[in-house]
Amino acid sequence: MTQTSTQPVALLENKNAVIYGGGGAIGGAIARVFAREGARVFIAGRTRAKLDAVARDIAATGGPVETAQVDVFDQQAVERHADAIAATAGSIDIAVNAVSVMHDQGTLLADLSLEEFMRPIDGFLRTLFVTSKAVARHMGRERPGVILTLSEPGAKLAVGGILGHGVSSAGKEAFSRLLAAELAPSNVRVVDIRPHAVVDAPAAGSYTKDLFKQSAAAAGQSVQEFLEGGGMVQGTLLKRLPTLAEIAETAAFLASDRAGAMTGTVVNLSGGALVD
Repeated sequence: MTQTSTQPVALLENKNAVIYGGGGAIGGAIARVFAREGARVFIAGRTRAKLDAVARDIAATGGPVETAQVDVFDQQAVERHADAIAATAGSIDIAVNAVSVMHDQGTLLADLSLEEFMRPIDGFLRTLFVTSKAVARHMGRERPGVILTLSEPGAKLAVGGILGHGVSSAGKEAFSRLLAAELAPSNVRVVDIRPHAVVDAPAAGSYTKDLFKQSAAAAGQSVQEFLEGGGMVQGTLLKRLPTLAEIAETAAFLASDRAGAMTGTVVNLSGGALVD
């Protein structure tokens, strides 16, 4: 009798994936799961120490990983990096933009400067344009391509103090939807992931701590208290925020062929803060 193997096939076997912002909390979590699922991972970012920490974790499990110190605001540098990946690996199958741009949350219009309002709008959308343009020419056709972007519930919330944040979030979702229409004929999917604030991100870095410092202080709480027990949690149906693992596992599924019919949409990981 012939025995058949019951070992599950890795979701991203033989895929080449580049993660911009791969040294950050979300980008690093996605890179680790992608590697576990069989992808050859290329992580790029501005901080060498953070990239190396993620790479060590992946290498320790036997996963193939390469790092590159790249400023995602430098279009020529990003294009050279994408060209080098394609030349080395043969193609780029998956690209994830997990770049973070520090910005204001909590300041109302009367006290908000034009510079602070524009910071996330220009920063986030510029990186999306630069990275998407660099990878798209190396994706698709006979090998299905996937571009994953990240937004936030601010795209849909009607609350004060998040003007720049909310507009940039809505812009990221619109960019992803419109890019999906452009790239579909080339066999490239584009899907946006919309998590809420990530409950375990403060332990991984300072971005979340700095981002919510002002709002937490106004509520008389620490950032962790603000995230775990404040109005942010109470405003969700599940009464909890998403974890890094949940975001990374979802990204792996969306990047896989199992989600091959999904494009031009937003995957809502807000815990029910928003109900689409």
